[in-house]
Amino acid sequence: MSGIFNSRLAPYMTGLVEQKRASGYKYNEQVKLLRKFDTFCLEHFPDESTITRDMLDIWGAVKPYEQPGTMRNRVTVISHLAAYMVSLGQDAFIFPTNECPKESKYIPHIHSEDELQRLFRQIDCCHYSPEVPNRHLIMPVLFRILYCCGLRLGEVLRLEVCDTDLASGVLLIRNSKNGNDRYVPMSEELTKRCRAYAEQVHRNGSHKYFFPAPDGGMISEMNIYSNFRGFLYKAGISHGGKGKGPRIYDFRHTFAVHSLKRMVLAGKDLAVYHQALKTYMGHSFFKYTAYYLQLTKDMFPDIRTKIEVHYNEWFCAEGNKDG
Repeated sequence: MSGIFNSRLAPYMTGLVEQKRASGYKYNEQVKLLRKFDTFCLEHFPDESTITRDMLDIWGAVKPYEQPGTMRNRVTVISHLAAYMVSLGQDAFIFPTNECPKESKYIPHIHSEDELQRLFRQIDCCHYSPEVPNRHLIMPVLFRILYCCGLRLGEVLRLEVCDTDLASGVLLIRNSKNGNDRYVPMSEELTKRCRAYAEQVHRNGSHKYFFPAPDGGMISEMNIYSNFRGFLYKAGISHGGKGKGPRIYDFRHTFAVHSLKRMVLAGKDLAVYHQALKTYMGHSFFKYTAYYLQLTKDMFPDIRTKIEVHYNEWFCAEGNKDG
């Protein structure tokens, strides 16, 4: 870590990063923002040894092309740096992040059974391409894992061959969003699909990733997103544009809502099953899983009364920020 920061705030930046990582945070994206702030300090405040209001007035100014969330992230990291400096006895200005512009709330798109059938019909029609020879084999399995297991896209793309136990049908998800590992069992049908896929793609044992890019590396998220947009169009599912969806992440939302709906209709005791779903999805807090119970209630009026009678106290009033 030593040497990547060069302004007079460098010792504090280094100390903050070391503290965060010692607490279990990855803190990679934040380091990138700290390096930009470090350059900003060198260019505009080379003699300043603390964080001042004048600095934050410039650093925190909203750029014309910038989304509210981007501005908030940029300012929040520096607020954490200032708080760290204050904890060490320094006089630093802590920017009030509650003054940042609010992000517009995204309403998850929960796919209907009909939409899923149309979408997977188009995904299964994915054709062979000599430029990406495994594309037609990868897409049907990758998207089914996204929906059937409720995984995040990054978790699926980072899957290595050694993380897939296809004999027992269990995936090992390493270093997920909250830095934890977890095991995710698959259904027998999905396991069979994965075995058939592996026999075709991994027969020579040369790939590291379960879903390899043509060069053997990891497929980019943008690549999957581009394919997803094409599948949506062919399935006749309209896309509202950037920030409006449907998004790939909505497979995870749909998995959670459909799972809870099946549990409620089957008369399952959610006081028992909610912990299993929380662990399965890799949530850090139950409030994230409870949010899906609210979505389920809103999406399916026919089971609303049953949910309200038994589980109303679990409804989460917070937004849809997934853990």
